[in-house]
Amino acid sequence: MTDIMCYRSEHFAGVDALWNAFPNDKAWNVAAAAIPEKTRFQPDLMLVALEGNVVIGSVMAGYDGHRGRISRFAVLGSHQKNGIGQTLIAAAEERLATLGCCKVNLQVVESNTAVVAFYERAGYQIEPRISISKVLRRHSKDARMSGVDAVV
Repeated sequence: MTDIMCYRSEHFAGVDALWNAFPNDKAWNVAAAAIPEKTRFQPDLMLVALEGNVVIGSVMAGYDGHRGRISRFAVLGSHQKNGIGQTLIAAAEERLATLGCCKVNLQVVESNTAVVAFYERAGYQIEPRISISKVLRRHSKDARMSGVDAVV
């Protein structure tokens, strides 16, 4: 039986292990940096999938009052292709819709065709866009472990 619930501090190690599987991840995306910020702002949009006490999936969503965003979505490899990912996404979408969200955006690395196919099965469509970003704070490699910002 899989339970979907809001993230709590006792889930940190499980979520951190899931997120450590993301290849070439940036320091500001690691759990120690991202989760405290997320739980400070819209904590009800940080969800975990649990099997007993074991974190088997997580999704972080956000809402800016107009559009929603899904990020940091992960399911434990041994539990993929069992519907857990679709259940997590649906739970995040339901919470976003309750807030008045009319559209959800997300980003996928273009070469990750398996993940693109997953989202397409969930009803998402590829939109021709260019992703543009700007880093406002730098994180050092030491900060990656401690969650502390480094001055650059």
